[in-house]
Amino acid sequence: MAFTLNEISLLVIALIAGLLIGLMLSGRGKYKRLWRDEQMAHRQTIRDRDARLAAAPAATARDDGTGRDELTRIRGISAKDAAALHEAGYHRYDQIGAMSDEQQAALEARLGREPGTIAREEWRAQARLLETGKVREHERRYIETN
Repeated sequence: MAFTLNEISLLVIALIAGLLIGLMLSGRGKYKRLWRDEQMAHRQTIRDRDARLAAAPAATARDDGTGRDELTRIRGISAKDAAALHEAGYHRYDQIGAMSDEQQAALEARLGREPGTIAREEWRAQARLLETGKVREHERRYIETN
């Protein structure tokens, strides 16, 4: 069964008319309203988060009340290194400041660092400064000099 050109054009016109009628009757912009409502809720969430961050006190040496210091404040310790230090049992500045040479060598091997890296980057001295609360002195010596 073959269709003629007139039959094909009538079929196309009927399909387009059906599509237009379907679009006019479907939801009346329901999905656009839902999308707009979602966008407004997202903006409000962002505003609430920003307000909480602005109201939060400045960061202290203790990161979350668990007794762990923010080890990434020591120059040379990345977030990955800090996680490895926590796994190794080093959670506070005083533990790093009191590290022996043998512990230092074992830690360098565990972190995959070159021997002498901890001494060269002065992790122990930095940890002692941060432990005693001399944050400004630490920043002056190790952060601002980069």
